[in-house]
Amino acid sequence: MEHQEKHLSPTLQFVMSRLRFASGVGEYMRLLVDICKATIVRPPHLKLVLKQLYDIGVASLPVVAITGFFTGLVLAAQSFYQLSDKGLSGVTGLMVAKAMITELGPVLTAFMVTGRVGASMCAELGTMCVTEQVDALETMAVNPHRYLLAPRCLAGTGIMPLLTLFGIIMGIFGGYLISVFYFGMAPTSYFDPMPTHITMFDVLTGMVKAFVFGFLIMTISCYKGMKTSGGAEGVGKSTTNSVVISYCCILFSNFFLTVILNVLREKISNFLD
Repeated sequence: MEHQEKHLSPTLQFVMSRLRFASGVGEYMRLLVDICKATIVRPPHLKLVLKQLYDIGVASLPVVAITGFFTGLVLAAQSFYQLSDKGLSGVTGLMVAKAMITELGPVLTAFMVTGRVGASMCAELGTMCVTEQVDALETMAVNPHRYLLAPRCLAGTGIMPLLTLFGIIMGIFGGYLISVFYFGMAPTSYFDPMPTHITMFDVLTGMVKAFVFGFLIMTISCYKGMKTSGGAEGVGKSTTNSVVISYCCILFSNFFLTVILNVLREKISNFLD
């Protein structure tokens, strides 16, 4: 199909690409509906969900810990170097905590889960499709949405806030180590500003973002995996596309969630006042 479109005029190629995009969005939404139906009508077996919780959550702890820890180190070092000559080194811990809780923690955790889990999930489902294992499940009257997709989506969406919280804690801990043991800050100077300036809204923002990111990663990876065709080459293309699309959706949704949540916060504050 793509080879034939190369012989079309640029205008027709543009129209065809937009039609493919619209068709893909429609198929993605249909997949979400099918997963919801399969989950509500007959929830997946608990054993399948627990297996995915381990594969997605527990197995991702090392990479999330390393990412969060070294991000906290870098944030603390940069903050101290930039603020110490201005007499503001005492807010180093606050800057690390704010950045990790509201932005870097959710986004970097989502990136790591996409690379470690999303790519693997898409490749696994894509291989099952091209080798007709999914067709074999349907032949045996097994709903692939309930057996393959629902456990992954439920486990991935539910575990992402916990993974994000773990990454945030590791980031704050990394910033504490370098601030106290390298730059010589007092431990109280690092932690004291946090209870005053970090609110439950900041924590809620990070958890909402993590939940949405987890949903996007799981559903996009499942969609691209289930739409795979073309043998081994098709599996590679689907896996690459799923990672790229997931990264773009994470960044786009991060911006909109930041704006929407802060607007809602202002609206609620004005209403209560």
